[in-house]
Amino acid sequence: MKTTSFVLLVLVVAVLMYGTADIPKWGDPNAPASNHVSPYYLRHSIEDTATPNVVTSVLADYRGYDTLGETTVVFTAGMACLLLLKRVKSGGKDDV
Repeated sequence: MKTTSFVLLVLVVAVLMYGTADIPKWGDPNAPASNHVSPYYLRHSIEDTATPNVVTSVLADYRGYDTLGETTVVFTAGMACLLLLKRVKSGGKDDV
């Protein structure tokens, strides 16, 4: 069992290392996002979204569904925490 786990671990690490080998360095000005996506947002955000703030136009208009999904996940996690930590009163005493 230990050998199988170790072999699986080495395999997963090798696949992850291979998959991340071509990722551009952090802040690389020649990265595809810096060359294609960012200039488009900066040039077309006002005419596409009628929003003068580029950050707001990206979060609310270009990536609206993604932002809605993230908000839903955070809200659901918060509600789950509240429900799990809530004390239920029965007969005047708190149950834990």
